[in-house]
Amino acid sequence: MNVCRWPLAGLLLAVSVSTQAADPAAVYGKGGANSAAMACATCHGAEGEGMAAAGFPRLAGLSADYMKKQLADFASGERANPIMQPIAAALSPEEVDAVTTMLANKPRPQVERISRAAAAEGVGAVLALRGAWERNIPECVACHGPSGVGVGKAFPPLVGQSAQYLSSQLIAWQQGTRKNDPNDLMGHIARGLTEDEIKAVAEYFAGLTDTGAGK
Repeated sequence: MNVCRWPLAGLLLAVSVSTQAADPAAVYGKGGANSAAMACATCHGAEGEGMAAAGFPRLAGLSADYMKKQLADFASGERANPIMQPIAAALSPEEVDAVTTMLANKPRPQVERISRAAAAEGVGAVLALRGAWERNIPECVACHGPSGVGVGKAFPPLVGQSAQYLSSQLIAWQQGTRKNDPNDLMGHIARGLTEDEIKAVAEYFAGLTDTGAGK
């Protein structure tokens, strides 16, 4: 009996070590246990605030479930991105849970809630608050909430993201290089927008915060 107990004890110890919770600050600041998982802070900022000039999005305050889905989509290739694909694939499930929960609990931009009932001046504001229903394009706030603050795990915040990032994602949906949205909703919307409209609506949401990067 004693001969059998030690291998079992060793196995239980190994399991407990392999399943212990990941340190979210370490994952975010230094990278995951797999060396292919680079530090998130390198591109997304020390506090997940994003890097507007480089087009890297804000992560602080996003839904943990939304971020988990995006990481899973990057890892599987369903959402294409040459930087994020190898990083997402290298993160363990424990590391994904830890870092997304930490980021979700960080402060998000505080803005005045602007709904579809507000006055809309300019192309960006009209698209954001009224849509273009003659082209079957709903207003952005219908899904993303007043001021684009985000709704649930399917509709992320638009406010607090840079115009460069928002524009790049609309173009990706328009061109079909991003297609991991529910029922191709964003693909349909983006394909109905002109280049000038994409620029205008991205600048509208970015302009709702002082910096456009959500600090």
